[in-house]
Parts: sequence; C-alpha cells; structure tokens
Amino acid sequence: MEHPVNMNMGRPKIAIVDANTLVVLGLKQLLQNVMPIMTVDSFSSFQEFEKAQPNSYYHYFVSQVIVLENRQFFSQCIHKTIVLTITKDPNAQLSGFHSFCINVPEDELVKAILKIVQYGHSGGKNLPELPQVLKNKILSNREIEVLSLIVQGLINKEIAEKLNISLTTVITHRKNIMDKLGMKSVSALTIYAVMNGYIDINKI
Repeated sequence: MEHPVNMNMGRPKIAIVDANTLVVLGLKQLLQNVMPIMTVDSFSSFQEFEKAQPNSYYHYFVSQVIVLENRQFFSQCIHKTIVLTITKDPNAQLSGFHSFCINVPEDELVKAILKIVQYGHSGGKNLPELPQVLKNKILSNREIEVLSLIVQGLINKEIAEKLNISLTTVITHRKNIMDKLGMKSVSALTIYAVMNGYIDINKI
C-alpha cells in the first residue's frame, strides 16, 4: 500500500507555545503569511510542546509565563526562543531573550516578524531559501518602484509626485500590482516586498 506524500516533510518548522487560543490563531496566520515555507505548529502547554521533539523546530514563539515557568529549558535554547509579551518592556528576568510584543497593530506585528525573517540567525545566513515561486520576478521595474513607496506609507498623490507620473498611472500600477500578486492589503504587499529584497525592513 502506498503512503500519502507528506507535503510538509523537510520544511522548516516553527512552534507557538501559548495557552491563549486567540493569540495562537492570530500569530499562526501571520507567520504562515510571512513565512509560507515554514510549517507552524501550536501547543497550549510546555508539557505538550516537550513531547513534540522541540529540537526539530527552527524557532519557538512562547508566552512569557511559560518561558518563566520553564526558564531552565528555554535558557539552553535562547537563540531559538522568542518571548511573546503584552508590553514593549519585557520582564527583567527575560534579559537575553528576544521579545515580541503582541499587543500592537497588525502592521507592526508583520514588521517585527519580517525582521526575524530578514536577519534570522547569524545575519540571515541560516535562513532557508525562498521557494522558486516567490523568487520569480512578477512585477515590472516601475511596479517595483511603486510597490516600495506604497509599503513605505506614501499615498497615491505622493507616489505620483516622487516618480513624476500622473495620479491615474499610480492608481493603475497599484491595481496591477495587487492583481498580479493576488494581494489586497498593504501588510501583504509589505511581506512580499521584504521577502523579495525590494525594500529594507528598516525603511518602513
């Protein structure tokens, strides 16, 4: 009997360890949007996570409470652990850990995740490659220029002035970009632009 092919086999994995279902669902969706090459697994407790071969995960996004309760474990894999906090000023006991504030608007969450993707470990050297479909150049050079200005927060009129083109042309480019990429939000465009190296995360 043939076994079905596991499409996730060999893909890098990320773990979310948090008892808050809403946090898990929201973060999981964002991670899957930002890092489509990753498999994202979620666990509601440390005990559940511990049974799932933690060493097989590339990153752990873990609630502050769970990290503090199991500090000895997470201190041994501090480079993999990203602590989920509700404030931008993490607990002093978490010194040395990378923290990630979840109590901010979606666009800020996306940027925070993209920083992890862009820099990764050792300046990004250990990040897995993007799938070929994300590497393919879909947009024209002018569309890439417009895209980079959109994700920097410029409105259509400002883009027109900066590129010395008409407002109608900007609107047309904007529509074509979204149609070609199948994306409807600036957050999604931001993800695409950063993942393809069209803009530095620090410029948005």
